[in-house]
Amino acid sequence: MPLALHQLAGVIEQFLLYLAAERGLSSNYRISVRQSLTHLRHWLEARNLSPDAVQDAHLVEYHHDLLTMGHAPSAARIMMVHLRIFFRYLAAQHLIPSNPAALIRAGRGGMQIPQTLTDDTVRRLLEHIDPQDIPFGARDRAILEMLYGSGLRVSELVTLRPEQLDWEDGFLRITGKGDKTRYVPLGREAARALQFYREKARAMLIKEGKPTPRVLFLSNRGAQLTRERIRQIIKERAKEAGIDDNVFPHILRHSFATHLLENGADLRVIQDMLGHADLSTTQIYTHVEQKRLIGIHRSFHPRGRIH
Repeated sequence: MPLALHQLAGVIEQFLLYLAAERGLSSNYRISVRQSLTHLRHWLEARNLSPDAVQDAHLVEYHHDLLTMGHAPSAARIMMVHLRIFFRYLAAQHLIPSNPAALIRAGRGGMQIPQTLTDDTVRRLLEHIDPQDIPFGARDRAILEMLYGSGLRVSELVTLRPEQLDWEDGFLRITGKGDKTRYVPLGREAARALQFYREKARAMLIKEGKPTPRVLFLSNRGAQLTRERIRQIIKERAKEAGIDDNVFPHILRHSFATHLLENGADLRVIQDMLGHADLSTTQIYTHVEQKRLIGIHRSFHPRGRIH
């Protein structure tokens, strides 16, 4: 039978007993594993995601969330190791149909090969949202256009203020990790969607008698949107568009960088737009492009085809 979410706490305890009895691992190690898996359990519960439904894309999202929540890369790497061992155990015990962590590697540079969407999938996602559906269609279309068109982090989007926009020159002034400021182009479609939202929809989200935050994007209660609510909005919009891919906020940032690279943008320019301190962080997108080129070669070259 599939492993239900409410059974996960008990199965974690069984796994810890297995580590003690069969693997002979120390109590300190088991304490560390319990902490990691309890954190994972809470993350799954917040998304109502049962263990048997977890896919590798969810684990990429989870790793990103660990870093966003403030875990050091070394700590996140250890937590991902614990996760890999646990999912291998679940698959071996036939508690889940397959091991979603089988291809996940958390090396010194973090998770490898970021998940991306095709440009056609992104277009479907964006164009399915009708900005004339005021206020939420206008707001959500602007949010997704900004995430994909400017490669913003969700934390940067939810705190975005009007004074950070330079409409004349078409730039955003973003203060990212480490309080470092960067300038990001505001694409034509993103600018159009944002302008429409500001002029037609934002005022409808302001609640009389309540203080209005200075941020651009507001919730239905007139408050600042949370990162979790942005994630929910994107999931809902992807489902409405009939997209089966696991669509989460950071995948739009990955797609932004990958599509720039595919269309000839210089890697250092992409680094500046993403706000990466180290070029090696940006170079992970070259692996995505290499993977795409290998697929093209295998599909079209006479000696690359697999029959």
